[in-house]
Amino acid sequence: MIRVLVTGAGGQVGAEVARALEGRAEVAARDRAALDLADPKALANAVRELRPALIVNAGGYTAVDRAESEPTQAHAVNAVAPGVLAEEARRVGALLVHFSTDYVFDGSKRTPYVETDPTGPLGEYGRSKLAGEAAVAAAGGAHLVLRTSWVYGPRGRNFLLTMLRAGAERQELRVVDDQRGAPTSSLQLASLVARLLVPEEGVREPGEADLERLKAASGTYHATAAGETTWHGFAQAIFDGWCVRLPTYRRPRLIAIPTSEYPTPARRPANSVLSNARLEAAFGTRIGDWAPGLEAVLSALPR
Repeated sequence: MIRVLVTGAGGQVGAEVARALEGRAEVAARDRAALDLADPKALANAVRELRPALIVNAGGYTAVDRAESEPTQAHAVNAVAPGVLAEEARRVGALLVHFSTDYVFDGSKRTPYVETDPTGPLGEYGRSKLAGEAAVAAAGGAHLVLRTSWVYGPRGRNFLLTMLRAGAERQELRVVDDQRGAPTSSLQLASLVARLLVPEEGVREPGEADLERLKAASGTYHATAAGETTWHGFAQAIFDGWCVRLPTYRRPRLIAIPTSEYPTPARRPANSVLSNARLEAAFGTRIGDWAPGLEAVLSALPR
């Protein structure tokens, strides 16, 4: 079995990646308590001791608004840490899979973003993630940077769980309806990582040949669910699906509002839709539509 180091394993994406690879690889899952991404020395030591063949960096500083007042902390986790992991991965000959974000773009483009489009983050979070991408590339090792968007899942802090909690407490919710994107679940992302390693998922354990194939395709790829919606549309779909599963749930009234009526410390891109054409062309795989992805997450929630 190949050895895989998963950072951020206590988070929504890291936990699912570790679960998806368990039994098919020797997984060293490290949450923040076991491996703090803000500690460069600890990161270097972990890679040198474990000598993994694959590193999946699923951790990050994801408090978008707080990053405006904590740019140093965001930079340490989102920019410095990926660079350290990339350097250490190169030294041990490992492949680094690193998750990035749609926030590296300013959202002014009307059509889906492709990997070669000019970047232009609107806030500290996006700037820190873009710096992390640059650090990974500068290290010169084998890497896959996967830009994703609107991540949610059955655990952690995310829009879906916030909506269900708020909906249970309030009769009316005001949700932004002029930001577009593709909600992408942690389950979908974990499945993608597994399928990138072994396209015929579940048939066999990944091996060195699989890693070499991915190393040869090093670069940046967009990895989001297919389709698009708005935050308001996403909220509607969440409550539609949840009320079918839990008929006793009291559905709140949703009011669509513009971004201007929901000011936040950090600006958000109006268009977060990313084209996945390059990912599909390179690996012959894609993430399915966002709506079935939502159904899978709702089915995984306790009722």
